[in-house]
Amino acid sequence: MTNSLSIRFLATFLLWLCTNSVYSVDAILLSCQSTHGALSYLQPPRRVLIVPLLSGDSGTIGSKRWAEKPADKIAAFYRNRFKADVRQMRDIWSWEDYYQQAGQILQQPPPFDRLIFIGHGGFDDPILNDQVFWQDFTITGTHGKLLQFSESQPGLREVLSIEFNINKNQIFTDYISAHWLELVQMDPIDIRHQLKGLEKQLQPLDQACFKRYCSSEKLATARKEIQESRINICEVVCREPLFNLKSYVEISPERLLLFTNSLTSLVTADGLIFFGACNPGSEAPNDIPLYGEAKFLTNTTVAGGPYQSYVHLVSSATGRVTAGPIGDSSAEDIVNRVIRFESNNPQHFLCVVAPTAH
Repeated sequence: MTNSLSIRFLATFLLWLCTNSVYSVDAILLSCQSTHGALSYLQPPRRVLIVPLLSGDSGTIGSKRWAEKPADKIAAFYRNRFKADVRQMRDIWSWEDYYQQAGQILQQPPPFDRLIFIGHGGFDDPILNDQVFWQDFTITGTHGKLLQFSESQPGLREVLSIEFNINKNQIFTDYISAHWLELVQMDPIDIRHQLKGLEKQLQPLDQACFKRYCSSEKLATARKEIQESRINICEVVCREPLFNLKSYVEISPERLLLFTNSLTSLVTADGLIFFGACNPGSEAPNDIPLYGEAKFLTNTTVAGGPYQSYVHLVSSATGRVTAGPIGDSSAEDIVNRVIRFESNNPQHFLCVVAPTAH
């Protein structure tokens, strides 16, 4: 939602920039059940649910519906090899799309022996487009607050908060009250820019402060290329703010449990959850914090953690066998991994975790 989110996506190799985990592959493999022989504790695939996760981001590379091609290949494999009843979710652009279709499917039991996600992912796997799931504007006493929650990965709540004193400037208060629904449709950077522009019109500069730091004499000693930025900084420092805007990500146990509970309901106790994406089986770093105290889902105590990987976390939270690649993965790789797994053929860089293997 902000530059800090961009940093998080870069740091965690999310979306399109999938890479191998920089941590010890040998160490993570030791904690993962060998693929060879894994089928001995799984129900044969009689009912299969495949979930292609689509991406509508305009800045991404490739087809927005790329996940549907490997999904079709995997569906054909299960039908031809096992004569399985295969169902495929359609048009999953957000997690609300997923929950809506999952709710409809759960009205028609029994559950599935295989649940396979195909899409983009990271150490906190899997990723869909960021979508708002709750927002509100309240005034309590003299305190005004606009709060919005959105989500691109289950369990990671992206928060937008704007707070202000309603008595500080009536025009500003009236503007927020009348336009907050329009504001929350914008990127937080653009919101800040727009509100700062309004603030500049409404709030006078502290001239004494401005002269102290940005007088003509002070500017004369600065290089020409930094004079403009220095003036901008002085205007921010020397103008009393009308609002406080924050944008950050935090762990949301209730949203993670909403997701894992849906997985538990969809998959039989002796079934498999497979995440076809980058890094669900990779060991998550423990030294790259989110914003504030939270870190990766796997490094928190959510669902009994910390855990070595997202696969370990989901297996523990659902009580189901869970699998996913270690490192990067492509559409072709996802298809091959599923086929090799179901054929009981050994393969490297696939983490398969039983519920008791923490």
